Amino acid sequence: MKAFLASLVLLAATLTASATIVTRSVPYEHAGVKLVGYLAYDDALTAHGKLPGVLVVHEWWGLNDYARSRAEQLAKLGYVAFALDMYGAGESTTEAKQAGAWSGQFYGSPLMAQRAQAGLDQLLQTGLVDPVRVAAIGYCFGGSTVQALAYSGAPLAGIVSFHGGLIPVPADAAAKTKAKILICNGGRDGFVPAKDIAAFIDAMNAGKFDYQFISYADAIHAFTSPAADKLAAANGMQGKIGYNAAADRRSWTHMQGFFAEIFAAKK
Repeated sequence: MKAFLASLVLLAATLTASATIVTRSVPYEHAGVKLVGYLAYDDALTAHGKLPGVLVVHEWWGLNDYARSRAEQLAKLGYVAFALDMYGAGESTTEAKQAGAWSGQFYGSPLMAQRAQAGLDQLLQTGLVDPVRVAAIGYCFGGSTVQALAYSGAPLAGIVSFHGGLIPVPADAAAKTKAKILICNGGRDGFVPAKDIAAFIDAMNAGKFDYQFISYADAIHAFTSPAADKLAAANGMQGKIGYNAAADRRSWTHMQGFFAEIFAAKK
């Protein structure tokens, strides 16, 4: 037994030492729009078989360094991560007016789920991912997007929405949704009013969804983004968006526990 445990330790050390996080831009297209996503994975792990995959959907700012950094963090945890592009050409902005114009075309439209599905297809087409162990996470606008993707019936084991707006749950969603749902919400997020939370929970309970709703004390919108305070100052949004280190850390930990559960169930 001691020899067996020693060999496991040696194998883990070898994999860690040889691990390389591979990242690359991935051009693709949806509905005539040219898109550029960002793929990240640990090549030492993919050499041993297919891994769980995680789709990452950016904030309303677009596919920026923050979204790419989250994909890299997921790769370091042992997932194949793909940060999709919702807007085209991998564009991003720091101006709220532009971000609102770009994101506004998706709310209330089937295009939100369809564009996200195009990103999910790219993740699955890498050949690196176990198709039954796939999840999607999203931030702000991206949190709303992964909800829409789940409700469309996409083949996901689970979704995590970080400070995302709660979109209305379609009447047919309970019959179509395959994903378990984790909502990570700021306790003082003014963009997610109490009436929306009540409607969401009522719909979840009525449809018998498998869901969790976690509220983080004193956290406001965009609580996971270290750049949120700077963006708030630049756009006159102080007190509306802001970073909260404790909520960021806790929500990331909750996501990891959620993934451990949903992916283990699919083995």
